[in-house]
Amino acid sequence: MSALLVTGERDQDAGVRALDTAEYRTFLEGRADVSFLQCPSWADVKDQWASERVGWSLDSGELTGAAQILYRQFPGTRKYFAYLPEGPVADWSDPHIDRWLGPLLRHLRRAGAFAVRIGPMPAYRRWEASRLKAATGAGRRIGDVLASEVDPLGSAVAERLRARGWKRCGDDGGDADAQPRHVFRLPLAGRTTEQLWAGLNQEWRRNVRAADRAGVEVVVAGPEYLPEFYRLLRITEERDGFRLGRSLAYYERQYAALNAEQSGRMRLYLAVHRGEVLAAHTMITVGGRAWYQTGASADHRREVRPSNALQWQMIQDARACGAEVYDMRGVPSTLDPHDRPFGLLRWKLGTGGHVAETLGEWETCTGGTTNNALYRAFQAYLARR
Repeated sequence: MSALLVTGERDQDAGVRALDTAEYRTFLEGRADVSFLQCPSWADVKDQWASERVGWSLDSGELTGAAQILYRQFPGTRKYFAYLPEGPVADWSDPHIDRWLGPLLRHLRRAGAFAVRIGPMPAYRRWEASRLKAATGAGRRIGDVLASEVDPLGSAVAERLRARGWKRCGDDGGDADAQPRHVFRLPLAGRTTEQLWAGLNQEWRRNVRAADRAGVEVVVAGPEYLPEFYRLLRITEERDGFRLGRSLAYYERQYAALNAEQSGRMRLYLAVHRGEVLAAHTMITVGGRAWYQTGASADHRREVRPSNALQWQMIQDARACGAEVYDMRGVPSTLDPHDRPFGLLRWKLGTGGHVAETLGEWETCTGGTTNNALYRAFQAYLARR
């Protein structure tokens, strides 16, 4: 999708300027803190949003931060809601974030944004799988359990944003976040395949072996199998009581955009048994990270454990690609075995990784009477949804 043409001059004094795609990609290369949502290709996926990429420099003149900004027009106006999913890519350890955050807000205001939402990448808290498994019980939630580790940087960033008037979306509940606040991550760096296998719990190892004995074959398929993936996804949504609200065209666009940017960036994995596709999962890789993005499976022949077979192969492939972390994305915050969503968390805990609580998403108005009024109207609209 073409970039949004920003009205007004570049903020040369503050060091914020528009970046072309090549310069932006060069800045992202080699960084460990980049989400696939900040890659240029993701803007091509979000076809109802305009986009641009900006960067900023501090003392040396060299780029020290950058962001992909998505803009959604507020109906009936020339104003936009600005969204930086899992961004910006910045030095969050810098205690003087006003040096770049203030200029970025001024840039957004000149671009016509009445409000902005960001997703800072530092982690906040972490819980090892063994600790959470031992803490399950009626009415319990992840936040009730003492964290295995609290990241002081995450806490500091949260306090800095609050002090500047930013509000955490959904506060502590996290319901208003567009991206998952609690994610499951499996460390891969420095671990052999044997060590990763040993990290699986007994049930996972038993299920992977069962799939192998049953003759489940895992294959990496091309885009022609996306309709089959989507068919299984609709079955999964019906069975598990959720609705992602995505069309087949959305996944086809995603597959084409991400792989046009880098071959193999998005992969479609199929679990085939007796000539039938029983499960399909997607994986995205960027730099030193790999994400299990979306999974789907059939209602029948679940005893041959196709999803376990898929995930074990994807973990091995992520390691072989050089990924240091395998991110299994969102998990529910419930630790109550009687809650339906707990099954997803229990399944991911079996890989032996950990749950990380991100800082979540944060919003602020860009300032001005008109923008404040639009922001209140926008919040009311979200509340009705």
